[in-house]
Amino acid sequence: MYQSILTICIGNICRSPMAEGLLKAHAQVEGKDARIESAGIAAVTGAPADPIAVELMARRGIDIGAHRGRQITFDILRGFDLILMMTERQRTHLEQLAPVVKGRVFTLGHWEQFEVADPYGQPVEVFERALERIEQGVDAWKRYLS
Repeated sequence: MYQSILTICIGNICRSPMAEGLLKAHAQVEGKDARIESAGIAAVTGAPADPIAVELMARRGIDIGAHRGRQITFDILRGFDLILMMTERQRTHLEQLAPVVKGRVFTLGHWEQFEVADPYGQPVEVFERALERIEQGVDAWKRYLS
C-alpha cells in the first residue's frame, strides 16, 4: 500500500496533472489518506495545466485549474513511496538520473503494459485518448492506495 504517490510526465501540464487529479478524486471518495502530487522531467515551471486537460477533467467533476507545473527535484523524489511515469523511456531516464528511485518507479500502464502518449499541442481527440489511458492506469493502481 502506498501513502504518497507522485505522477510525472515531461512538462507537468497535461498528463501528470490529469493522473494526479484522478488519483486524488479516488482517494477522497474512498476516504484514503494519501498524499498525491505531480511534477515534470522538463517542467513548464509555474504554467497552468493545459486548457484542454482542465476542460476534460472538469467534465469528470475534477478541478485541476489551480495546478501549476513544477520541476522534479531529488528532494521531491525522496518524499514519495510510488512514482508513476507515463512511458517506459521516462521511467528508465528517471532511474538513470536518480538511482535512489529504483523499486519505487513504474509506468502508469505497468499492470496492462501500455504507455500514455503526450497530447501536448494536439487536438482534443488526442487529449481524450490520453485521458482514457490515464484513467485505465489509475484504475489499475487504485487497489494499491492505502
